[in-house]
Amino acid sequence: MGMEKYFVHTTSYVDEGAKIGQGTKIWHFSHILSGALVGSNCTLGQNVCISGDVIIGNNVKIQNNVSVYDGVCIEDDVFLGPSCVLTNVTNPRAEISRKNLYEKTLIKRGSTIGANATIVCGVTIGRYAFVAAGAVVTGDVPDYTMVQGVPARQTGWISRHGHKLEKKDSNKFYICPESGLKYREIAEKRLICVDIEENQSLSKNMKTGKMDYKYYKKLKKV
Repeated sequence: MGMEKYFVHTTSYVDEGAKIGQGTKIWHFSHILSGALVGSNCTLGQNVCISGDVIIGNNVKIQNNVSVYDGVCIEDDVFLGPSCVLTNVTNPRAEISRKNLYEKTLIKRGSTIGANATIVCGVTIGRYAFVAAGAVVTGDVPDYTMVQGVPARQTGWISRHGHKLEKKDSNKFYICPESGLKYREIAEKRLICVDIEENQSLSKNMKTGKMDYKYYKKLKKV
């Protein structure tokens, strides 16, 4: 690894020509191909493959058994769950070469792709969207949207902290039960956070979870 300021497990390979940011950790049996751009403070789990025409932002968490193929762009603070699937050809055939026809997929800042979910290529996953485990996404997902099922359909809004937003207060705001941040629906399929800009980083004290998800789920029933 020489003087590089990132960690690569001895069982993994980073090809010459790949660029890895400071503080990134690449764990067992992973492969980063030449041309790939991986940002700072990322974590790549076991058996992760990053192809050459891939851009990955900062603070991205990629869990075990994930392959990120050519044509995928992943912005900052994205979470890719274990064994989720990203594709780059809608109609693949072994006999037909489409190497010059790879379709682009954009996964925007702060979004989550759940375990075993599939993202069919050519779509955009919006900022802070949440794709549930096992979902199959075949179209664009707006910001702050939670989608579930096969094919994936919107089942509600979700906060930046990953909580479903279900009830509006008297001022027509949704309130995240964990952070207290307020959200407003400004158009059909358009939600914004009114307390913090979408591209603004959270303060240090807001980056650490206080209670587990079940605690907040119980609060909603009270």
